[in-house]
Amino acid sequence: MAQPSIACIAFVAKNDHPLHVTVFPPFRESRLRFLILINSCLDIFDLRARNTFIDQDLGLLQALDERLAVYGWLTNTGLKILIIVDLSGRHVDGAGQKQNITPATGIKHSDLKPAFRALQTAYIRLLQNPFYNPDDQNGDSQVETTNDTPMGINDKNFSTEVKRIGDMWSPSLTII
Repeated sequence: MAQPSIACIAFVAKNDHPLHVTVFPPFRESRLRFLILINSCLDIFDLRARNTFIDQDLGLLQALDERLAVYGWLTNTGLKILIIVDLSGRHVDGAGQKQNITPATGIKHSDLKPAFRALQTAYIRLLQNPFYNPDDQNGDSQVETTNDTPMGINDKNFSTEVKRIGDMWSPSLTII
């Protein structure tokens, strides 16, 4: 049995500049594919954000195929958080290998809210760190050098927290 899992988490600035992108296994070699997908969702994100007044959760932005779906969250400061969910997900019954796994048909609207809240909290903690200077994140340091290094914000504690949230999330969790 497979359970949906997070394939990618992205933080995008108000000006649509990617601040941080973390790709989770088994998609590490697909980072460029996810960057293109994230960029294509920003227009949808902006259209949906104009018509949403009550909640920060913008829901499903785009379903790429039967396997990947992009969900969005907008903070009060204009920061966009995007989560790409792999609906085929992780294998959880101990066999360890995926064999003709049928993807889930979707996840409930509220399943990703704990992950979005935890990611927003991690970002707030990053900005509250007196030793973190957001102005140090210039365009040259935003380019990745390997598939294992996160793009953008290179604070070790922030990256560790984002990876923890992405690895820990499952549709049944209510608190992360």
